[in-house]
Amino acid sequence: MKNYTTLLTELTQGTLIITINREDKLNALNKTVISELNDVMDEVYNIPDIKGVIITGKGPKSFVAGADISEFKGMDEAAGKALAQRGHEVFDKIEMCSKPVIAAVNGFALGGGCELAMACHLRIASENAKFGQPEVKLGIIPGYGGTQRLTQLIGKGKALELLMTADTIDATCAEKLGLVNDVVQTVELIDTCKAIIAKITGMAPIAIAQVIQSVYAHFKDGIDGFDTEIELFGKCVATTDFTEGTSAFLEKRKPVFKGE
Repeated sequence: MKNYTTLLTELTQGTLIITINREDKLNALNKTVISELNDVMDEVYNIPDIKGVIITGKGPKSFVAGADISEFKGMDEAAGKALAQRGHEVFDKIEMCSKPVIAAVNGFALGGGCELAMACHLRIASENAKFGQPEVKLGIIPGYGGTQRLTQLIGKGKALELLMTADTIDATCAEKLGLVNDVVQTVELIDTCKAIIAKITGMAPIAIAQVIQSVYAHFKDGIDGFDTEIELFGKCVATTDFTEGTSAFLEKRKPVFKGE
């Protein structure tokens, strides 16, 4: 794998742990981080040995505390639009990855950090995690998909409240709202995420990819999620993994999936 300046990567037993490594800046997203997230996701897409991904932040205080505001100074409308467009492209690549991606949220997940977590398929939070979209305090709105993904996850009313008040919520509240899947002790965070990845990657990989595609089809303009499900169900039936899975079930043994 490539060496990165703002990311640490560790591949063990098929799980790639991506750590945003700007602890002195609370792992704030700058242009380099966004670019390197794009590049590392290209590796995730193209390296067969990578079966699943965990994204986290360096240190105990912060997952990602937001965007690097110093880069906003002097931006005009065109530059702002280009910045948001780039963030959307990278976060969409995370969201539509055919391999499971989990956000291990340690500490602050604010602004762009909350948006990054929401782009992942699942979010596991440490007890000290904090979530929020405080962009209106700066006179802007979330630019990396926050207005859309937050609404999808917790509903319009509560999303509008958090987006307009800029309130920060703790991990327990985030779990109650459906923003995170589970809250665990900080020392258990990465191991919990690894266990979930291991469980998912023990299933048929083509089926997992089709689940991801089918679910997100619901949120895509001009796409009927039900039609997508029907089409992809048919494609799954044509796979060797389907034959193996059904045979193993009938023979009362553990299936051996090959992603074919």
